[in-house]
Amino acid sequence: MVSYKDLGLVNTREMFAKAINGGYAIPAFNFNNMEQLQAIVMAAAETKSPVILQVSKGARNYANQTLLRYMAEGAVAYAKELGWEKPQIVLHLDHGDSFETCKSCVDFGFSSVMIDGSHLPYDENVAITKKVVEYAHQFDVTVEGELGVLAGVEDEVSADHHTYTRPEEVVDFVTKTGCDSLAISIGTSHGAYKFKPEQCTMDPNSGRLVPPPLAFEVLDGVMKELPGFPIVLHGSSSVPQEEVDIINANGGNLEAAVGIPEEQLRKAAASAVCKINIDSDSRLAMTAAVRKVLAEKPGEFDPRKYLGPARDSMKKLYMHKIVNVLGSDNKA
Repeated sequence: MVSYKDLGLVNTREMFAKAINGGYAIPAFNFNNMEQLQAIVMAAAETKSPVILQVSKGARNYANQTLLRYMAEGAVAYAKELGWEKPQIVLHLDHGDSFETCKSCVDFGFSSVMIDGSHLPYDENVAITKKVVEYAHQFDVTVEGELGVLAGVEDEVSADHHTYTRPEEVVDFVTKTGCDSLAISIGTSHGAYKFKPEQCTMDPNSGRLVPPPLAFEVLDGVMKELPGFPIVLHGSSSVPQEEVDIINANGGNLEAAVGIPEEQLRKAAASAVCKINIDSDSRLAMTAAVRKVLAEKPGEFDPRKYLGPARDSMKKLYMHKIVNVLGSDNKA
């Protein structure tokens, strides 16, 4: 058993309470390799923003659970080395699909876990979320549950349509499960292809697709039922078109990739939404930088020469999200 506290990590409880009261959201950035982790820590340390290092089940398998534990401990030490005296860093399991996966993460030093039973019948979702909460809370690990289904594809998570969260269910769910935060569905989606072209309109000036607005009436309904309770938005990448353009100009083929407009995320961050998940934007920034270097220097084979620029690009992206979208800078 590894305690997250021995690794220098924190859970989300105090972090979320401050975010709700302060009208900002905590960035939850997924990472899959060292360069992403470095970029996240550098951006958070430089902006003094609390941050959630988010790992999917697939990413955990890719990294190895033992190495991941030391990477998290190293992230805290690296943040201090960068001048952040008291880093506010969470290691969080994204979309845990079973009690066993969540338990394993708790046992290996995660400070927060998500159990995603949203695809299950309501009573089964309640039961598995409650089981995870009862285990995790023994070790002061916080738990995120989910009601409603997000469309899109990301790692092991896949759905072909939205099922909006029903506000009339949230009080019963939170009361019965004891979860610490709740992910809801209001129209965000996983992946870089969040909307089909027929769901969008066309901007006559730029010729780019404009996605439909988020269902803020659902968020308002949830907030009315659960005032002051921490709400989470998954699938909230904005899919920067400049990164898509760089990828496509250098041998890529991303057609009709479109994300969530940042002004809508700013609106959400000012509400009870205190955690916003961002993954695809980082993947796009990394891929764009790598493709550009290899296209311009086809003889290059030193990974540091293309992963270094990729790391710089991701750091720039993370800092933009922290300062200009989520408002979490200087909050830690």
